[in-house]
This record gives sequence, structure tokens and C-alpha cells, in this order.
Amino acid sequence: MQGGAKVEEAADELTLLAERHLVQPWPVSGSIGAEARGRLEGGDGIYVTDAAGRKLIDGPAGMWCVNAGHRRKELAEVMAAQAMELSYNSPWYTTNAPAARLSGRLAGHAPDGLDHVFYTTGGSSAVETALRFMQFANNVKGRGEKKLIVSRQGAYHGSTYLSASLNGRPRDQDWMDGAGEQVVKLSCPNPFRRPDGVAAAEFCDYLVAEFLDVIETVGAERIGAFVAEPVMASGGVIVPPDGYLRRIRELCRQNDILFIADEVVTAFGRLGHVFASQEVFGLDPDMITFAKGVTSGYFPLGGVMIAGRLLEELRRSNHSEAMFAHGLTYSSHPVGCAVALKNLDLLEDGLLEHARSVSGHFQSSLKALEELPLVGEVRGMGLMACVECVADRVSNNPLTLDLEVGKRIDNHCQELGLLVRPLINMCVMSPPLTISTGQIDDMAAILRRGIELTMDDLVREGLWRG
Repeated sequence: MQGGAKVEEAADELTLLAERHLVQPWPVSGSIGAEARGRLEGGDGIYVTDAAGRKLIDGPAGMWCVNAGHRRKELAEVMAAQAMELSYNSPWYTTNAPAARLSGRLAGHAPDGLDHVFYTTGGSSAVETALRFMQFANNVKGRGEKKLIVSRQGAYHGSTYLSASLNGRPRDQDWMDGAGEQVVKLSCPNPFRRPDGVAAAEFCDYLVAEFLDVIETVGAERIGAFVAEPVMASGGVIVPPDGYLRRIRELCRQNDILFIADEVVTAFGRLGHVFASQEVFGLDPDMITFAKGVTSGYFPLGGVMIAGRLLEELRRSNHSEAMFAHGLTYSSHPVGCAVALKNLDLLEDGLLEHARSVSGHFQSSLKALEELPLVGEVRGMGLMACVECVADRVSNNPLTLDLEVGKRIDNHCQELGLLVRPLINMCVMSPPLTISTGQIDDMAAILRRGIELTMDDLVREGLWRG
């Protein structure tokens, strides 16, 4: 009893410390700096344990990132060994063996021609790096006006100033400044919410025509890059129409616009391959940004794969003195690169194959949730999916944003043994790639029950008629 009291007292102290001193990401002003979110104490495989001792399936794999699963001894041992060998080196004037080896491994997996990598600390800094490289390259080429960036509604590309300016999700920029004058946003390629009067078979043509109109209106000489997630992750796992990305890529090629594939989420096994651009979508981007799954979240690391021809063009320019004045203290971090190398071993030694083998069961198990009246659509690809809830299926209108139905479902699911990623009226699932078919069944069953309990709540509170 005395030991239990001490544990409870320690937990209360941690909660108090968080409320007094910890500023959480994405807070609202009403609770900023005075909030203690649910605390996790441990993890093992696809499971995490919360402060109350409950064992939960980690439905979102942390933040799309714990691809190899929690408590992988191989990754922890490599991290410790590298820290004892070389814990850090300045990338300004030295390099290290893990960074060099990893660059070769990544080039071997990337689409042909993307044979160079610039390392960052995460996804935001990776996207920021790609955009700054575009600006630098056009400056060197004497094209100072070719700097506009084309993004899309519903997109999420980061939290640094320029990368965040590309975001197009509801509420992301309501109270935040950004470089809006540098960004042009196209329609979200979401077939479920395509414009009225546009048939599903015509939607791809509609989107391509929109981009062509922007190019003709703004001028190709002013557009530097098009940035896209192959599958929009935080926007609700939006899978674009067939052929859309390839057609957009061709327009970029014809108009000398860099195509940047943001694979921060889709790379390193989430869609069954190290990089999904070529293998899944038939794309050959000019740059690919990555992070998250590259180390399975065990160490902060990201990067940009860059086409060698872009670097060759710079080397041939008349401005050999031009400096790409961009870098990070932790670029090419030896510990992060060592962990990424071991993580690649795990992916190549069967984890990618396993992810591909269970993805069909994962998608079909969640698709069955469309039987529920609150569910408008279940969509996804590979081991990422979204359950979108709607007020009614005739208009496909989302529930009033203030209801935050996703949080309600997540609360019920946590009581039942599942951690969900709630996004307003959506629930996103992207479990560790190690998940088995039986564990997928458990996850789907808990999510179904969580949605059913939420429907009961909404009817009882008079917020929904069912």
C-alpha cells in the first residue's frame, strides 16, 4: 500500500510539473503552458502502456513513425554503441562513417538519379531545406523571380516558417503568420469531397486542368516548385485519383518546375517500400523529403534526396562562389545515421515484405467500418488509413468541428485498449509495421466499439439523430 501511494504521489508530481513548466505542441491559448496530456510510461512491439498501467495498441505508431515497433533491442544497442564510438561531429568541416554509408544505402533505394542526400533533424526541416535549395538554385541561375511554391488545400508539410506556409488543413493558419505571398494552393485531391458537379471519372482531369490554369495565369517563369505528399497523411489519408501525380509531374517537367515529393510519412515501409514515389506511384521526383520512419522514431533524423543533375547544374554555373548558406547543427548526426542503417536492415530483412503482406487485411478490416451510420468513408493505402465520420451520407457534411468527434472516439478506444490519432471528425490509423493480422482484428474491433459508443453519446446528448 505504501509503495502504491508513493507511485501515485510521483505521478501527481509529474502531472504538476507538466502543468507548471511544459509547453505542449499545438496548444490552444486557453490552456497553453498549463496542460498535462496523457502520459505514456512504456512500449513493446505494437503496444504502449499509459500512466494508469493500461496496455494500448499504438494505432498511430507514435506520429506515423515507430515503424519497426517499440523496444527494438537492435536499435537501442546500435544507438548506445555509436554514442560510445563517436557521439557527435560538426558537419561544417567534418563527416562521419554512418552518414556516408547511409547516403549510399538511401541512394540505392531512391528513384534513379536521386543519388545525393542532405540530412536534417526532421520533416519540417527537410521540407524547409528542399524549398531553400530551390530558391538558391534559381538565384544561381539568374532566375530570381522563379520562387513561387505550389501546394494544395488539405496538405501538411511542417511547422517551420516556410514549410508551415504550405499547409492547407483547417485551422492550421487561423492564428499563425506565414509566407502566404510565396505560395499558391490548388484544390485538395480528395475524391470523397470533390466539387459538386464533378464526376469521379472527371476529377483527375479537373485537378490537372486547375494546375495548368495556374501555370498559364501566374507564369511558369515565376513558379519554382510543386510540393506534394503522395498520400496526404495528416490531411486525412487522402489517396489521389489514379494517374494524378504522374500527370502533375509531367506538367512540372514541361514547365521547368521542381517536383518535390514529401515522403515524410509514406517512406520507410508505410506503403511497403523504402520510398513509395517510384515503386507505388511511378514517379521520378526532383527531390524527396523524408523523416519519421527512417529511424522508426528512435532518433530525430530527416533529409532530402536530391537529383544529382541539379547539383551538376550548379557546379557548371558561372557562380562558383555562390554558397548554399544552409545547415543544421545536427545534420548528418552519427548516432541518428547509425540507427537509420540498422533500421534499414530491419526493413530489408523482412519488415517491408511483412507490411505488404498484411496491408490488404488492414485495409479490408477497417473498410468494414463503413457499415456504421456515423462513418462516411474509410480510405487508405498500405498501412495507413482514415475513418471519416459524417453527419449524414447524403451531403457528406462533416460533423460540426466543435464536436471534435475524433477525440470522443479516441477517449472510448483508450478505455478499451487502443490509442487513436483523432483529427476533428476523423480517426487516423498507422500502426507499427510489425502488426499481425490477429492484432489488426483486435484494433478494428476496438475501433468499431469506440465508434458505436460515440454514436450512443451523440444521440443521448441530442447532437446527432443517427
